[in-house]
Amino acid sequence: MDGASYQRFPKVKIRELKDDYAKFELRDTDASMANALRRVMIAEVPTIAIDLVEIEVNSSVLNDEFIAHRLGLIPLTSERAMSMRFSRDCDACDGDGQCEFCSVEFHLRAKCHSDQTLDVTSKDLYSSDHSVVPVDFVDPAGYDSTDQQRGIIIVKLRRGQELRLRAIARKGIAKDHAKWSPAATVTFMYEPEIHINEDLMESLSLEEKQSWVESSPTKVFDIDPNTGQVYVVDAEAYTYDDEVIKKAEAMGKPGLVEIYAKEDSFIFTVESTGAIKASQLVLNAIEVLKQKLDAVRLSEDTVEADDQFGELGAHMRGG
Repeated sequence: MDGASYQRFPKVKIRELKDDYAKFELRDTDASMANALRRVMIAEVPTIAIDLVEIEVNSSVLNDEFIAHRLGLIPLTSERAMSMRFSRDCDACDGDGQCEFCSVEFHLRAKCHSDQTLDVTSKDLYSSDHSVVPVDFVDPAGYDSTDQQRGIIIVKLRRGQELRLRAIARKGIAKDHAKWSPAATVTFMYEPEIHINEDLMESLSLEEKQSWVESSPTKVFDIDPNTGQVYVVDAEAYTYDDEVIKKAEAMGKPGLVEIYAKEDSFIFTVESTGAIKASQLVLNAIEVLKQKLDAVRLSEDTVEADDQFGELGAHMRGG
């Protein structure tokens, strides 16, 4: 029955998993749940980022605001972010945001004493908590592999120039500022289902088959060199551009191929900034989504109680 509501039991199948990358299938659910999960991963999973900078000395070519902005965008390892308090809700420091429960303190002291330019990087930030440090990026291409990994450049100093500062990192979400986003990108696509009409395909010559296969911008189809049959190489490479369908119609063979999007099956690609692992990003997003749904359910129960008990229910809650 269209529009009927029923309980779903979504399933997840991991296809590929690295520290900063995950690819998985989400099945037996609909687009609303898939998009909710995607949006939570992008904007509502908390991480830790520098939020306050007190500059003591800055004689570099960059002004204080520029350096503070660059510091804020340096990703910090945020495994403990879910257990930290938001500074605005911290009762230990009355919302000041400078205590061990809701913040991490960093210090940076650098001065150039030679004629060679000194690179001040994220490696020069010293943390009060060893579990919250700048993310250590490794160049996969191997450039400068003979040098020690330098970290993310903050500023460059010449002889006599100096930079001294104190920074406070706090818990936050990307909905408030992009520096708290744990995700570089999160995408999902409907899993395509492709059916080739073998009878119509056999009525084409080899040249026509080749022309039809090449009409797809991506490598979705290919021709078996032995049998001359067209087969699906990679269904997920299909980008829903309809080029092969238009080509079939132009050749006078409508219905040569039928392509449907499975409305209950999605393929997710998640790339992390390094603040948390991609696998942990997905798990944290599910936890945040559960908390939001619990809040909605509690709100509905409250409204129902008000309808049932009127002013008495509101009075009992202190309203």
